[in-house]
Amino acid sequence: MRFRSLPELDTAVTGCRRCPRLVAWREEVARVKRAAFRDEDYWGRPVPGFGPPDARLAIVGLAPAAHGGNRTGRMFTGDRSGEFLFAAMHATGLASQPTGDRPDDGLELLGTRITAPVRCAPPDNKPTPAERDTCRPWLATELELLMPTLRAVVVLGGFGWQALLPVLAAAGWEVPRPRPVFGHGREVDLSGDRPLRLIGCFHPSQRNTQTGLLTPVMLREVLTTARTAAGL
Repeated sequence: MRFRSLPELDTAVTGCRRCPRLVAWREEVARVKRAAFRDEDYWGRPVPGFGPPDARLAIVGLAPAAHGGNRTGRMFTGDRSGEFLFAAMHATGLASQPTGDRPDDGLELLGTRITAPVRCAPPDNKPTPAERDTCRPWLATELELLMPTLRAVVVLGGFGWQALLPVLAAAGWEVPRPRPVFGHGREVDLSGDRPLRLIGCFHPSQRNTQTGLLTPVMLREVLTTARTAAGL
């Protein structure tokens, strides 16, 4: 199915039920809930991308968090990873405010769209390769719709990096052979009708930020580099 716009695509994403394990898990989490959110209505569906349709920069994560995006319905919203990411985005001029905890909080992304290769919260934050591949058409279509303006992509973590490379190749960008390996701060220029800068960054998971593998300074440096590459 072809989509004429990102809003049309986003609407279709939210109705996807292609992966039985993920459907069962996201709905169970939404039913059982975490004690701190027991009075809230969980989203409990696939989570679409977030940001303007003419974004020059994309940030690609892994998948929604069970009690973050799966609860709020917006990428990186309502969890510790999002707090870390949005603070850095605001500091580097990519977000209108440093926090984002619910879809109606007024947060706007500036020239940037956040997305992920898997749109449903997976058990233990670990999608299977089959689930990644089943979800791939959503990301591929999203990037095709962004292609006229997209100039740079920040990839948060090795899973997103490996999932994204074949999507970019299929969309028409020339990915080097052998395929570049993920690394924090790794930059790769992809040629094509519209050149694209690919930049690796450790994922802002609680584990990575609490151990110091990823610090606020490190994330701001990557986002600053990406903002320049995107021409923002």
